[in-house]
Amino acid sequence: MESTSRTMEIAKTIINQINYADRSALMAWGANSFCAISESKEFEGGVSFKVSGKVHKGWIKVCLRWVDDYTIIFINKNREVVKTFEGAYCDMLVPVIDWIEGK
Repeated sequence: MESTSRTMEIAKTIINQINYADRSALMAWGANSFCAISESKEFEGGVSFKVSGKVHKGWIKVCLRWVDDYTIIFINKNREVVKTFEGAYCDMLVPVIDWIEGK
């Protein structure tokens, strides 16, 4: 039970950080189907969501690394990783995703 609440807490924190940086970002990316990512050897947790932006259509995974930064993974509709951005901090989430989106 403890790990489930921690997993949800991390996912909600990431969504809140994105909303804090830009209230309309998630809407602009067409974000939906949010899913918390469980702890692993590589990641403390994270969140994934489906997007239908201008450039990237598929999924975005924002994973919190144990060293307290994020790895952002872009996955296309064929479930192939098309781009990975490592070493992002919370204030970089929106600019990095916008950059991949071609804004």
